[in-house]
Amino acid sequence: MPVTRRAFLETSALALTGLAASAKAHAAPTPSNHAAPAPPTVVASRNGIRGVRKAYEMMTNDQADPLDAVIAGVNIQELDPNDQSVGLGGRPNADGVVTLDASVMHGPTRRAGSVAALEDIASASLVAKAIMDYTDHIMLVGKGAKRFALGMGFKEQNLLSEESRQDWLRWRSQLSPDDDWLDHEDDVMIERPGGTINMCGVDANGDIGSVTTTSGLSWKIPGRVGDSPIIGTGQYCDNEVGAAGSTGRGEANIKVCGAFLIVEFMRGGMSPQEACLAALERAVAMTEDRLLDGKGRPMFSLNFYAVAKDGRFGGATMYQYPDEYLEVLPSRGSYAVANADGARHEPLHYVYDQNQLPGGLRDRMMERVERIRMERAKEEE
Repeated sequence: MPVTRRAFLETSALALTGLAASAKAHAAPTPSNHAAPAPPTVVASRNGIRGVRKAYEMMTNDQADPLDAVIAGVNIQELDPNDQSVGLGGRPNADGVVTLDASVMHGPTRRAGSVAALEDIASASLVAKAIMDYTDHIMLVGKGAKRFALGMGFKEQNLLSEESRQDWLRWRSQLSPDDDWLDHEDDVMIERPGGTINMCGVDANGDIGSVTTTSGLSWKIPGRVGDSPIIGTGQYCDNEVGAAGSTGRGEANIKVCGAFLIVEFMRGGMSPQEACLAALERAVAMTEDRLLDGKGRPMFSLNFYAVAKDGRFGGATMYQYPDEYLEVLPSRGSYAVANADGARHEPLHYVYDQNQLPGGLRDRMMERVERIRMERAKEEE
């Protein structure tokens, strides 16, 4: 028997009530020092603090379209060569080539655009929007995507900054003690960071736009595509409900269609915060054994962000960051928000507290803390 949309939503809402309650039990307390938010409202990953301020100002002062506003917000990171997570200066794949992914959605017109494995064009978010605006397609990839971008007048440039090139050389030199590459400058094994920015905004009319853009996982196998350019995964919006997006392990998010799932949870009555936590719980349930510790907890990070049509917002992550980690990197464990209360960082809620961190994850965090402390000590000498 075919399942109607109404039946699906009613069943999903009932089935997930217990899941949301479980997730809420582990959540950090909701900040109460702000008045109830109202549109315009913009939410983003923590690296979007400059961008949410710009997007909010554009929607408030210039009555800008919400998608144009959030794209302008992420363009700040895409065009910043000192940001190694997206666009210009992004970290390369295993071959030393920077490839970019991005996707956008426009709530009022129900349109979407996406680009994957794009080379030599810094503003992947704008290429995704051009695909949405000027073609009957949603996604273009690889050489075809670059050819399209050049035909639309985008500027070709070398995206590999010297800092990212040096990081790649360090990684390559330490792949194996038996290979032909000599150690590079020092013996510090460069970590394997990812990097993404998601931003969602709702304007004073309740219209919504969303965007996610990334250079992807550092040193990835050439051809790898994460969740960012996949509609319904890296980001998703429905003008009747709200929008959501993600950063973190894309492979885990792809399997649960996280952004779409969050929007559907909100449609069923959950708050943005509850929906983000419930989607994380679903991601854990869909994780294969090799990525779980002995207690069934995931050995990776995943973050979700969401905004509702009425301006409510939320953000959640898999693990609470340890206090020692936040002493060195205080903005971790937070996400960016801009509304009538200003642009600021808000704490991410979490599924597992810091006492539940798997040993391997905690060790990697503490190694990074020690490395940063050593680097700062050298700078002070």
